[in-house]
Amino acid sequence: MSEEIRHILDRLRAPADNVVARARRMVEAHVPEERRGPGWDRHWRELEAYLELPGRWSGEKEREE
Repeated sequence: MSEEIRHILDRLRAPADNVVARARRMVEAHVPEERRGPGWDRHWRELEAYLELPGRWSGEKEREE
C-alpha cells in the first residue's frame, strides 16, 4: 500500500467526534503537503490518541492516598 493511500485511510478511520481529527482536516486543507515537516503525521496521531485513550502524563507525580 502506498504512503499516500495509507495516509488517506488513516484520516478516514479517525472518529468524527475526535476534535483533534477534525482540526487536522481543517489545518491540512490550508497547509500544502510540501510544507509539512517530518513527524507531521505522528504528531497528529499522538494528539488524537490522547483524547481516545485516557492516560497519564509521564511527568505527573503519584498521589498518596
